[in-house]
Amino acid sequence: MSSRDAQLLANQQGVDLVEIAANAVPPVVKVIDWGKYQYQKMKEEAKNRKKARSKQSELKQMKIGLKISDNDLNIKVRKMRGFLDDGDRVKIMIVFKGREMAHKELGSELLNKVMELLGSDIIVESKQQMSGRNLSIQIRKK
Repeated sequence: MSSRDAQLLANQQGVDLVEIAANAVPPVVKVIDWGKYQYQKMKEEAKNRKKARSKQSELKQMKIGLKISDNDLNIKVRKMRGFLDDGDRVKIMIVFKGREMAHKELGSELLNKVMELLGSDIIVESKQQMSGRNLSIQIRKK
């Protein structure tokens, strides 16, 4: 239809004539409400940004005391598995309290036990390192 007819149609309906593809021959236009079009476009962009942000893996942190019971450890391991399944990385921290600092080998054994409980489908991103009163390691899923 001619541009004059399209403009008349848009005026009759009380909406706008919006050019969609200027480089096409003939140019493509739509008869739409401009405010509504802008709002929908803004919502779609926000949704795309949210999706892009959610795909980035987060670093989740799990603190474990040296004297943790087996049941509590299993609960924490289950939670870590959930984080790993969501695509997040997990930093496991063994916290030493008081005189436990004299037995750092127990912390290393506990970390090895946690790694064993998590299974073989994980990758160690950073090796065990001691920082202050914490022994930590970073892992992610294969």
